Amino acid sequence: MTSGHAMRPGTLTPVLLGVLLGSMVQIGQAELSSGSIYMLFVALALMGIALAAIKRISRPLRFGALVMAFAVLAFGLTGLRASVFMGQALAPALEGRDIAISGVVAAMPQRNESGLRFRFDVDTVLLDSQAVRLPKRLELAWYSGVFARGDGPGELLGELQRAPAALQAGDRWQFTVRLKAPHGAINPHGFDYELWQWEQGVQATGYVRAGVKDPVPEHLGSSWQHPVEWARGQLRERIFEHVTEPKAAGLIAALVVGDQAAIDRADWDIFRATGVAHLMSISGLHVTMFAWLAVAWVGWLWRRSSWLCLRVSAPSAALGGGILLAAAYALFSGWGVPAQRTVLMLAAVGALRLLGQRWPWPQVWLLACAVVVLADPWALLQAGFWLSFVAVGVLFATDSEAARANSAGARGRFVAIWREQWVITLSLTPLTLLLFGQVSLVGLLANAVAIPWVTLAVTPLAMLGAVWPALWGVAAWAIDVLGGLLAWLAAWPWATVSTAQAPVWAGVAGVLGGVLLALPWPWRWRLMGVPLLLPVLLWQAPRPPLGQFELLAADIGQGNAVLLRTANHTLLYDAGPRFSRESDAGYRVLVPLLRALDVPLDILVLSHRDSDHSGGAQAVLMMQPQATLLSSIELEHSLQSLRPAQRCQLGQRWRWDGVTFEVLHPQASDYDDKRKTNAMSCTLRISNGTQTVLLAGDIEQAQEAQLVARAAAGAAVGAGADTADAGKGADSGSGLSNAGLLRADVLLMPHHGSKTSSSAVFLDAVQPRFALVQAGYRNRFGHPASPVLVRYAERHITVIDSPRCGAAGWQSWRPDSMRCQRELDRRYWHHLVP
Repeated sequence: MTSGHAMRPGTLTPVLLGVLLGSMVQIGQAELSSGSIYMLFVALALMGIALAAIKRISRPLRFGALVMAFAVLAFGLTGLRASVFMGQALAPALEGRDIAISGVVAAMPQRNESGLRFRFDVDTVLLDSQAVRLPKRLELAWYSGVFARGDGPGELLGELQRAPAALQAGDRWQFTVRLKAPHGAINPHGFDYELWQWEQGVQATGYVRAGVKDPVPEHLGSSWQHPVEWARGQLRERIFEHVTEPKAAGLIAALVVGDQAAIDRADWDIFRATGVAHLMSISGLHVTMFAWLAVAWVGWLWRRSSWLCLRVSAPSAALGGGILLAAAYALFSGWGVPAQRTVLMLAAVGALRLLGQRWPWPQVWLLACAVVVLADPWALLQAGFWLSFVAVGVLFATDSEAARANSAGARGRFVAIWREQWVITLSLTPLTLLLFGQVSLVGLLANAVAIPWVTLAVTPLAMLGAVWPALWGVAAWAIDVLGGLLAWLAAWPWATVSTAQAPVWAGVAGVLGGVLLALPWPWRWRLMGVPLLLPVLLWQAPRPPLGQFELLAADIGQGNAVLLRTANHTLLYDAGPRFSRESDAGYRVLVPLLRALDVPLDILVLSHRDSDHSGGAQAVLMMQPQATLLSSIELEHSLQSLRPAQRCQLGQRWRWDGVTFEVLHPQASDYDDKRKTNAMSCTLRISNGTQTVLLAGDIEQAQEAQLVARAAAGAAVGAGADTADAGKGADSGSGLSNAGLLRADVLLMPHHGSKTSSSAVFLDAVQPRFALVQAGYRNRFGHPASPVLVRYAERHITVIDSPRCGAAGWQSWRPDSMRCQRELDRRYWHHLVP
């Protein structure tokens, strides 16, 4: 019998199940209850645990009671943690105010083309010389050059900012800042930025006021509050000084100090296409491999001393020392969430071994899951959590053959490693499709080369370069060799396969099917997993009925991006803003959205050249090589080299699946004049004869007046050129009988609600039921302007803005309702706009 009756797995199984169940239920709450309610749940749970300990209760009843009691306990404790954290949130009255703060740079700053981003721990806060309370940790930006430049009349002309200083972790600074609550985009199948900030402990974001009229940021000295982050920053600077090739330097920095932002975006695309992205940053695999090496090294050193071996056995010392060194490595690499999960999992499994416990693998797996969830309940919502633990579970369940092969010498070890890789690939494919809608078909081959190359060559060389910098040059060479192979694999026509992201039930069935196929059972049993794979592989996102269409206004911040779908065709109107050289709405929002829906674009319409409308176009066009580009951009625009654009102009019309698309502006003659870009916005009308949508781009009152005048004259579209070739698959049709009318059910508010647009005459002509505003939360242009909102309110037009709604969905066969993704996906950590 093993020592410690209470450590029997059968005793702890209901406890672990309860922890997982209760945590999962709590993080699914849309709103937090009061702290007293959660305390009541904790008290009830403790009473239930005491009752379950009574020996007269039957074993099945005790099992169920313990599961329920610990589920209630986990629910209450997680809710209490969330309530305490939420109580420290930024007060809405402090948003957008100039606040003087002092404190310490808490993390290694990130530099990009627009300036610096960094975490900041606040010490003192003054607003109008009065002390106020702020959240402890902020995420700040210090912009360089001209900030807040606009192109419309009355918009900001731009403020020249002082160049950011060379910040280092541990430095004490005094700034004047403007803050707001963390607010991210909420889109179908999209990244939850607000959850990510919640897990990072950040409750306010903002920027340093560094204009010529603002107080000068002041360096107050250095401190020793964040020595690890300081050391990380120093080492990163050394890497970029010694490695001249930027891509190699970025990857080395990612592997040594965990700076994933240093990796070039194009490289990330290759890594994802070949299924090796998990190797190119400090992930659970790196921490686990480091732990194995540390265990071997500590054990070897320990056996050199008989005195040490007499007091603590070498295996125990090696295991404990290896886990501690792995934790230190994870801490130095930035203590990211994947590294934290791995360290906790290794600590849980290591503790069992040190205590002499030999549990069956399901209980070991369950213990590791529960320990991670106790430390971070919100990890259950991270894709990495499920990928990690499903992979570990599959390896646990299928390791008998691998263990036998491992005893057969070098050849056996190779067979075991290869088998583990294809088993993980097979079992995780359905889960990967469920989570990301894409899987690499060359991933097995790429990982077979990349795992040993990165693990045994690139990573050791990169880390040893901290002692002997010349080795970074060798690491850069090794990276170039691997990069060439991966680029070649990624260029294969079928390197990746994408499917529509299936519902959860189909994904769960697919994961079970993959696991069945991977288990070491007879093939007649394993083949039962094939039917379970079909739902996730063959799932198709629902399309509108024939003669109907739907609209999805993506949540992309300050810009426009509207997806329109008919029964068999898809059009994207604008592609959102460009945030930086490495980030834009196309890459971050639209490409994942189109992949999740598995829809090929027929036409991309770019209303005009402004970066908040065209910033994501390159990423979209590269993903959609078949799409036609329709736009008013000039012939010299850089996108013309990627995809020659057809001009949009008054009179163009095409018909898809019983739905007619018309261009109402600009006129052909407008291209002969040098006009402001807003005036050249392609204005698109979509109608099935009953319901209508009007997409107005950034037109202003002069263009609105032209539209109204042409509509009144009945000459909006008449003898325009036939443009069926503007979209592939366009069917024939005579267009709308009321083509000259502007009446619409849904209006994309012109120029995001700028005060230079949405004139009373225009609104009276359109008479929309809904007006969509795609604008950033507390954007620097003040869109939508208050006078404009008054005009909409006076006409009883419902305004749907993306900061409150998230992605907005509307369907022509349900014209009276607008679906808001922020309401559908509501969780308590999501920001509510006051």
